[in-house]
Amino acid sequence: MSQTKITSREYEELNKKASPGTKSYKTIPSAFLIGGFICVIGQALTNFYMSLGLVKDEASAVTSISLIFLSALLTGLNVYDNIAKVGGAGTLVPITGFANSVVSPALEFKSEGYVLGLGAKMFIIAGPVIVYGTLASVIYGVILWAVGLIF
Repeated sequence: MSQTKITSREYEELNKKASPGTKSYKTIPSAFLIGGFICVIGQALTNFYMSLGLVKDEASAVTSISLIFLSALLTGLNVYDNIAKVGGAGTLVPITGFANSVVSPALEFKSEGYVLGLGAKMFIIAGPVIVYGTLASVIYGVILWAVGLIF
């Protein structure tokens, strides 16, 4: 079998033909509305937990846990993907999007077993975010410490 080599220009043209155009006039407002709605749910949960007597920091922590749980549950029920089809980038609100990125691969590879499937593949998408986020925070901390020594 011979392999045909194409130039980067030809590849770009093939990619443009195969990729559907984005309708920004539609996707941007829906991302804004869905992302905003997720944030409104978070604020409503915080207010609810504060009305139960929790202080703001405690209510915020319980809200984070609730949003992670709801996102994981909706992902498991295959509802989160349908919301993402409408809301696009709006569903990437950090905590819910992160929970979705952990649960989705876990569900996809669960047939391979708990260790080699679920355990090994759970962080396939979220892993790089954790690694680079941790690395960036360490670098930021070192810079902040160095600036504190200078000034």
